[in-house]
Amino acid sequence: MPNVVEDIPIKLKPAAEAALAWINQERGAQFKLTGLVDPDKAMGQEIGQPIELGLVLCEGDLCRHEQVRLEAKGQGFEVSAIETETSVIPPHLDPPFGVRQGWLDDQLGKHAFIVLLVYRGLW
Repeated sequence: MPNVVEDIPIKLKPAAEAALAWINQERGAQFKLTGLVDPDKAMGQEIGQPIELGLVLCEGDLCRHEQVRLEAKGQGFEVSAIETETSVIPPHLDPPFGVRQGWLDDQLGKHAFIVLLVYRGLW
């Protein structure tokens, strides 16, 4: 089972932020980075080598798992998408609790009540 961390390791923060900016620009989106999938793999890479990052991104009530490849170029990074079978977030990569709570609070502020339907671990 993948290891998902909410706290982005300092060593990976510049790469993760570059990947987030690239994805938002490519898609015209406003995703927020809410976690990394298996960051230990990227942490184990030698300095200067390309790395792969699994990003957990959320925008509103949509969350996605995006896999990217980053290569250091000058002062920044060259980012490219890695095609996966699905980029919809699987149940074991459900958004972190903080994101989920913020969404629920936002919806309860807009409506008198809400109905949650959980199907096979998806929310």
